[in-house]
Amino acid sequence: MVNNIKGRAIVLGDNVDTDQIIPAKYLNTSEPDKLAPHFMENEYPDLAANIMKGDIIVAGKNFGSGSSREHAVITIKGLGISCIIAESFARIFFRNAINTGIPVIEAKIEATEYGEISIDFDKSIIMHNGITTQFKEYPEFLRNIIDSKGLVNYVWSGKW
Repeated sequence: MVNNIKGRAIVLGDNVDTDQIIPAKYLNTSEPDKLAPHFMENEYPDLAANIMKGDIIVAGKNFGSGSSREHAVITIKGLGISCIIAESFARIFFRNAINTGIPVIEAKIEATEYGEISIDFDKSIIMHNGITTQFKEYPEFLRNIIDSKGLVNYVWSGKW
């Protein structure tokens, strides 16, 4: 797994659902570069254009709730988001993110929009606004999936 990630915080609230992440009218494609420009467009029309590769989503409770569509995770991957931190995740979204190779961390942090966040996966800590927050260490099998850039690559690698 990438041991350290640094990026700007993209701050979202509680209960961000998959219909908000990518509206249903775009489900006719699963190409990340075609989905990415429509990220959260109904709530924040200019947000996708302001996201830079490596940015980190910071959200509240129940991130990724709603339908189980993988398009939400594909959209986020297409934006180049390096990690998602939320107080809690919908379980299916959490698994879809891991299976796509996007690190997700359950932790409550108070981030500043576009403020720098540093994540150290070896120490299981997030550093932001001069505050260090501990998070639960990833089990080895999840780290292996993320290291492989997703479940399909992990299975094809034969490392399991």
